Amino acid sequence: MENTFKFIIQTRKAFIQLIDSLTLEQLNEIPPGFNNNIIWNFGHIVVVAPALCYLRSGISEDTAKVKYLKSYVKGSKPAYTVSQEELNDLKALALSSIEQIESDYHTGVFNHITPFATDTYKETMSTIEEVIQLSAGHDNLHYGYAIAQKRIINTYK
Repeated sequence: MENTFKFIIQTRKAFIQLIDSLTLEQLNEIPPGFNNNIIWNFGHIVVVAPALCYLRSGISEDTAKVKYLKSYVKGSKPAYTVSQEELNDLKALALSSIEQIESDYHTGVFNHITPFATDTYKETMSTIEEVIQLSAGHDNLHYGYAIAQKRIINTYK
């Protein structure tokens, strides 16, 4: 699992570099052909990993534990212009939330999870290792969307 956590952190750092290369206006822009924007894709990965690891797994029922969950949950879309303050918070949470999941993993917090089927893939996650590995792939998927959105934004500006 060490490599999986390492890959998640690497992807998130690369995503932060992509974000840092754009203006706040560009991050909030919804490119033609998309129903979301770069900052939504980033916020989405920030909230989904802890939501899956803690909420969907049955470890916690406290949705307030996942900051910004309602703004970036599956099925949502950008409903407001994200501020610099929120962006800075999301960037910090992108790394700290994974570090917390990794710490909790090593201390046994996830030893007994309630299996659940993912909404997107309909696959049953029976172990936290499966959930974390799914999160790594999910992060890369949305990072790829953000790369495509950046190309579109840079093409017509």
